[in-house]
Amino acid sequence: MKTLDIFCGGGGSSYGARNAGADIVCGIDLNEVAIGTYRDNFPQAKAYAKRLEGINPRKLRDEIGDIDLLLASPECTNHTCAKGAAPRSESSRATAMQALRYAKEFKPRWLVLENVVHMRPWSRYGELKEDLIGLGYNLKEFVFDASDFGVAQKRKRLFIVCDLEDEVLDIAPLPRKRKKTVRGILDKPGTWKTTPLYKENRAKPTLERAERGFSELGDGARFLLVYYGTDGCGGWQRIDRPLRTITTVDRFALVEPGERGPEMRMLQVPELKRAMGFENDYLMNQGTRRDKIRILGNGVCPPVMERIVSSISG
Repeated sequence: MKTLDIFCGGGGSSYGARNAGADIVCGIDLNEVAIGTYRDNFPQAKAYAKRLEGINPRKLRDEIGDIDLLLASPECTNHTCAKGAAPRSESSRATAMQALRYAKEFKPRWLVLENVVHMRPWSRYGELKEDLIGLGYNLKEFVFDASDFGVAQKRKRLFIVCDLEDEVLDIAPLPRKRKKTVRGILDKPGTWKTTPLYKENRAKPTLERAERGFSELGDGARFLLVYYGTDGCGGWQRIDRPLRTITTVDRFALVEPGERGPEMRMLQVPELKRAMGFENDYLMNQGTRRDKIRILGNGVCPPVMERIVSSISG
């Protein structure tokens, strides 16, 4: 199953598709660090750090040949609720229409488009689906939570799955006895440097969140703080549950007992990789810590894509 991944980022979709047996032939993304990461993990594939609008799909087809599967994860920031009340960029939203442009030229048997659930109220969402149907595709929408697919993270995403030849059948996660939790992605105590929770200049809201955790779990508990940003759950969470959604900012801090009282540290990139569903062979050697967290926060959880590709390929 020869596969082209547009808006590929660091390669979460490609990683999952490859685990399902796909042959990854090309990835395209505007971000230089993301493409560097993609090249490290898919050395056999072509990789372009370019705008999709600036690439001629016909010339690309001449270079990489026909494909069976097109993966597309268009820019999602201007759809998501994380944008808050800030103005939306319609040109950013319209990047989703690039999937049509490449589908028209390559005519792959399958197409999987991924985005945030908040894409559905977009004014052109109906047009996008109608145009896909106009190209001859049968399609079905799915909303999947990654935690149902063996990922230690609550991450709901929209997937439009298209098939040029047959109806798209229902796709469901494999049965599991229990969900993976934060505890399973954490490195051993002492692996990373910590600082005292109660230290000079520690922000008052941070301490208030920690106090809410202690009041429920007791002194000496280990739990997570939502260190940056806000949420509707008190700003903390247990470690015996899946991680809340990873975003493009360094969001989560671990509180744990120390010799001189509670200590705190941010979750590290290897832990966040596990919480996205990547295995140890996934390389992140490019860019700064901030770059790496941004790539993960923008990514697709590989086990979800692996299940989708396995299902559609039979």
